[in-house]
Amino acid sequence: MDAAANAGEHPVLVVDFGAQYAQLIARRVREASVYSEIVPHTITAAEVAAKQPAGIVLSGGPSSVYEEGAPSFDPAIFDLGVPTLGICYGFQVMANALGGVVSKTGAREYGSTDVRVTDAGTLLAEQPADQTAWMSHGDSVTQAPEGFDVLASTSSTPVAAFASDERKLYGVQWHPEVKHSAYGQAVLENFLHRAAGIPADWNSENVIEQQVTAIRAQVGTGRVICGLSGGVDSAVAAALVHKAVGDQLTCVFVDHGLLRQDEREQVEQDYVASTGVRLVTVDASDVFLSALAGVTDPEEKRKIIGREFIRTFERAQADLVAEAAADGDPIRFLVQGTLYPDVVESGGGTGTANIKSHHNVGGLPEDLNFELVEPLRTLFKDEVRAVGRELGLPEVIVSRQPFPGPGLGIRIIGEVTRERLELLRKADAIARHELTAAGLDGEIWQCPVVLLADVRSVGVQGDGRTYGHPIVLRPVSSEDAMTADWTRLPYDVLARISNRITNEVEGVNRVVLDVTSKPPATIEWE
Repeated sequence: MDAAANAGEHPVLVVDFGAQYAQLIARRVREASVYSEIVPHTITAAEVAAKQPAGIVLSGGPSSVYEEGAPSFDPAIFDLGVPTLGICYGFQVMANALGGVVSKTGAREYGSTDVRVTDAGTLLAEQPADQTAWMSHGDSVTQAPEGFDVLASTSSTPVAAFASDERKLYGVQWHPEVKHSAYGQAVLENFLHRAAGIPADWNSENVIEQQVTAIRAQVGTGRVICGLSGGVDSAVAAALVHKAVGDQLTCVFVDHGLLRQDEREQVEQDYVASTGVRLVTVDASDVFLSALAGVTDPEEKRKIIGREFIRTFERAQADLVAEAAADGDPIRFLVQGTLYPDVVESGGGTGTANIKSHHNVGGLPEDLNFELVEPLRTLFKDEVRAVGRELGLPEVIVSRQPFPGPGLGIRIIGEVTRERLELLRKADAIARHELTAAGLDGEIWQCPVVLLADVRSVGVQGDGRTYGHPIVLRPVSSEDAMTADWTRLPYDVLARISNRITNEVEGVNRVVLDVTSKPPATIEWE
């Protein structure tokens, strides 16, 4: 059996107990070159056995194991003989189910915590006796289950890690998936490779092989259209589908009037030149702007943009079908570049909150007339870039900074109008030009430029009073879009951007910098 088949045949299952960062655990497992997928905490032992997993990781969660309505878990899973690692809440679930003691000690630990390793065992092998780890818990394991060795403790938590090599069951109270835990990735890799014996053989080549096989099985001889935005997500999704079904794919680029400066030309030139994919451009700016007229609520904006995308594709479908009437092949499939963070933030993760709708997830109309093809739905952004490079896409596309599908429509706080779009385009182009000129593109994840259209402030320009709009710069650094921090740009670069915007963009008299991390804020303002 080939590597691609093997990668998905025995996955590591990440059991989601409602933690926003269960997806981060899955990503860290993949960083260890092991395929992972997320399953709900309601999964049964029979369902786990049917998946034939190579390992199981129990995520953290916001609940107490003693709370009424706390996320449940089938304890029979611990008897399957599958190597299992419990993290935070998952650690306490394991202890409670196997006869250990979980107590409300009144001593909470949040943030960076000193951990003392007393018995490294397999899980903490080759790690220092004293290390810092990221904690977030109120309850504590005060007694390990019978037959388990206590591996570590803190000043407030007597059992911070335990293990039973005989049963292949392990647990830590801290969060090894976050970068703040100094040896967190080492804990995960010790579990995966040493304890569970899983080889490090999953990579982007496997993803391509798996998805090409899956796309061919789904699509068959059918025809496919793909909404190509110019961003890395839709570009890689289209390239995967093109590799799988070739000329059965037609890409449709929708100019919805919410694009950045010169973006349409870049898509039409760069992508077509590098892939040879057939591209049809549809100018639907009037339709989108008409639908958005008078709308200020961000969720409504996203849903309108999602709806109009689909309606535009349906019209493109009708045109393409009419053009291909000779072969009578309907276009039944729509490719989307949906990523894991999109699904999670739209409430698609098991037990996670709906933070905001994404136009290609929560914003789709109920009467969708296409069957979706989403080859990137389980991937994070860095994994998508790796797949794109493996497919041979040019670096100008693969390394392009993320840009939301709804475009500038969600970077205007207030009603979207042509005049406001032109103003924001100019400011955005200036910011991007200066960041590129300063060689900073590789240091930031993206830099949304936001127009506070419904806010005005007093200024003075040319010895006269002005009453203009503020522009917000939102430079952020991130690995996966699940968490982010604001990028500390050099003051001279910020000064040049501010001076140019206030001098060159009529109607703007103030530039401000957003210095909020994610959480508590999201990367986009809407």
